[in-house]
Amino acid sequence: MSTNPFGLPLISSVEQYQQYVAARAEQELVDLTELIPDVVLDIRYATARNLLGEALYPLPRAYLRRPVAEALQRVQHALARQGLGLCVYDAYRPYSATVRFYEHVQNETFAAPPWRGSKHNRGCSVDVGLVEQATGRTLPLPTDFDELTPAAHVNYSGLPSHIILNRSILLAAMKRQGFINYPHEWWHFDYHRWDEFDLLDLPFEALGE
Repeated sequence: MSTNPFGLPLISSVEQYQQYVAARAEQELVDLTELIPDVVLDIRYATARNLLGEALYPLPRAYLRRPVAEALQRVQHALARQGLGLCVYDAYRPYSATVRFYEHVQNETFAAPPWRGSKHNRGCSVDVGLVEQATGRTLPLPTDFDELTPAAHVNYSGLPSHIILNRSILLAAMKRQGFINYPHEWWHFDYHRWDEFDLLDLPFEALGE
């Protein structure tokens, strides 16, 4: 495993990644649309509709490490009993994309710095909202994804009751399957075993091969 200029261990070789997966199946990055066919994707970083105003990803895909993806699948099944489902805004993020994001935001509260890396780079973080399963309609939540305002904080109370209820449903469903919310962003969840997985800088094109 190589290290980056900040001394962080980083897997940037597809061959090395494949060797890790062969030794430990949990290392695999799973395509969420294959494991959870009814999940809704709204991958903002594959579009210009994000904080940077330009696409970070060449493809609108969502990957997570296998145990993380399976936990999210359980969340989806639980929500379905309420007629709801997940909308995924972001999942695995290559380390190089995190570097670009931080250079733009320059704020550790809202962007992981290059000297630490992100749990997204480990395939262990996911950004999600809620939809009605029958219609695919997005349920109202406190803010839009990546709207970095006080209303995005999970303890923000100046909201209509139905929006607070929707936020509570999402937080509870994710928590039950081992996800920990980042309190500054209602949409961001880290899987509790994130520290068992290394940082990755693998392009989406290589993962789809």
